[in-house]
Amino acid sequence: MAQLATDATGIGVGTTTPGLVCAHHHLYSSLARGMPAPPSTPTSFREILEQIWWRLDCAIDLEMIRWSAKLGALEALECGTTTIIDHHESPNAIEGSLDVIAEACAEVGVRVVCAYGVTDRHGAQGAQRGLAENERFLRAGGRGYVGVHAAFTCEQGTLEAAADLAERHDVGVHIHVAESLDDADASSKIASLSNHQWLVIHAVHLDEAANVRGTIVHNPRSNLNNAVGYCNPARFQNPIALGTDGIGANMFEEFRLAYVLQRCVDVTATPDTAWSWLATGRDLVPDAANDIIEWNYDRANDPWSSAFTTDIRPLQVVIDGETVLRDGSPTRVDPIEIRRVAHEQSQRLFARL
Repeated sequence: MAQLATDATGIGVGTTTPGLVCAHHHLYSSLARGMPAPPSTPTSFREILEQIWWRLDCAIDLEMIRWSAKLGALEALECGTTTIIDHHESPNAIEGSLDVIAEACAEVGVRVVCAYGVTDRHGAQGAQRGLAENERFLRAGGRGYVGVHAAFTCEQGTLEAAADLAERHDVGVHIHVAESLDDADASSKIASLSNHQWLVIHAVHLDEAANVRGTIVHNPRSNLNNAVGYCNPARFQNPIALGTDGIGANMFEEFRLAYVLQRCVDVTATPDTAWSWLATGRDLVPDAANDIIEWNYDRANDPWSSAFTTDIRPLQVVIDGETVLRDGSPTRVDPIEIRRVAHEQSQRLFARL
């Protein structure tokens, strides 16, 4: 096991915690910052998808995917996030895309669990290609879920095929559920298919009595940004984890926001509940519990202190016994080079848009 940094007395210089897990990310969105404005200002969530994200995912190629994943993994590492559960879509570059993401994250030293988001938006053939990419990756020994975009963009047969594929590989389905009112009837389509291994993303408009099984992944910053409403995840009996939905991978920031949002609907809420959601990520990927993060803040392991303290940063990160961040800098890769090439790839992407 790699040794943590020490001061002149030989005593560790910061509080340590296990690794943090981002339970829902879109690494391909790392290149989206500063992208050209959409043709018109979206006035609904459906228009946000149509005018921004569905245009972007059609424009990305494998090289863009590679550098967006490297940049996203680097930023995760710099925030103490050692594991990313990613949900990917690139309808014009499907085959091999999950390998590209896995290889890019491995180069940085961050653990990733991959899924390709199957959808019927591009016809039945597009859905089959998405299913095939999930199956190819899982058959090759890749660590992943079977990805599905959302029930409202899939035919029932596609949802059933995804659930069957996941069951055959003994993994869950990673799917957006009832993020907006466009998908409010998702439970009628997936409840009978779901099981405890599923990742149920957002659940903003999901009825808690719908009996959709799996871990609900709360993405408070994204839900606010998209103006889709507040999930209030405490109302569910399901396990709750935290994700970012592609807005970086700073899980301490997501924890703080999750806490104060819960206070908006329950004045008795404490940081302990949102802290437990942060910890659920390690139940999804138990390896992260063995990672070691040394922080610049001496109470980074205390939810009541961390909830009110900004700029908590890792000094050192040990993943799978290897020190991959030392004195705040990655040991495997050159962060300046990653950011430089990622910027070049973003300019390629913007030109396509």
